[in-house]
Amino acid sequence: MVSNPYFALAVLFVAGLAFGLGPLALAWAWAKFFSPRKPNPLKNSIYECGLVSKGDAWVQFRSAYYLYAIIFLIFDVEAVFLLPFAVAFTGLGAAACAAMLVFVLLLVEGLAWAWAKGVLTWA
Repeated sequence: MVSNPYFALAVLFVAGLAFGLGPLALAWAWAKFFSPRKPNPLKNSIYECGLVSKGDAWVQFRSAYYLYAIIFLIFDVEAVFLLPFAVAFTGLGAAACAAMLVFVLLLVEGLAWAWAKGVLTWA
């Protein structure tokens, strides 16, 4: 056996590269050697569900949707952090209760700030 302590790490690194690049190499080889090559203007055109595309493909997306998602994630994480506190509530001291109170008050402050800024208005 090899006495280098980094040998196992190098083997895992090579295995990880092979695991990621192997399927890509197989897909490239299949496309190169077995797929038929018949390029034409119809085959190279953009496919839009069989319909001729109309107008510009760019769609204006409101950035407010991202803000809704971020606020949802913040309060979702709040619920995840409150669950262990609720489970172990009877065994915790006053310092843990004060820390959780500060945590909840900071989240309520963030909600009040978002509400005051008009982030939560759906229009």
